Amino acid sequence: MNTDMSAKALLRRELLAARRLLTGQDVERYAAVLARHALELPELGGARTVAAYVSVGREPGTRALLDALRARGVRVLLPVLLADNDLDWAVYEGAERLVPAGRGLLEPAGERLGPDAVLEADAVLLPGLAVDAHGMRLGRGGGSYDRVLARLAAAGSAPALIVLLYTNEVAAPVPAEPHDFPVHAVVTPEGPRRFGVNRSIGGPRGR
Repeated sequence: MNTDMSAKALLRRELLAARRLLTGQDVERYAAVLARHALELPELGGARTVAAYVSVGREPGTRALLDALRARGVRVLLPVLLADNDLDWAVYEGAERLVPAGRGLLEPAGERLGPDAVLEADAVLLPGLAVDAHGMRLGRGGGSYDRVLARLAAAGSAPALIVLLYTNEVAAPVPAEPHDFPVHAVVTPEGPRRFGVNRSIGGPRGR
């Protein structure tokens, strides 16, 4: 386990360094392409409720996708980081209703719906730094989305799990730990890609 954690830390450093080389124009250009490709996935295009997040810095941009989903009448839930690193949720009501939060994040200003609101999602957009050929995701290491995935598994929920990444971040094997769950699809500027993963989060892992 310690070996896996060290390998994850090294891979995170390498990928974050690569992201820092991107310009703001690069991020904006890729965001529009990612939104278009993401909506090609029936799991997103046909969803009634999507749990997503607001990208910051050099992350693959989500804001164009958030607005496109909202314009289609999709109910978009965004996370609100709690003091214990768990996530509450609130409805996305447009960019003008986002407010600064801790750690440089943005969160919706509206009513908090509680951590279990994510159980209503047909699809969950997960932040990440990489995904491998088995659909195993490398997160930022904060643990917030481990709690989200554990909550979904405990409730027997089976939303589509989707990650937006840059092309180079579909990587060599991602070190996996027992609590890690594979995702069902990744979207890069090259287009969407699905993985042969059980839609039940509590089911078998991708490897």
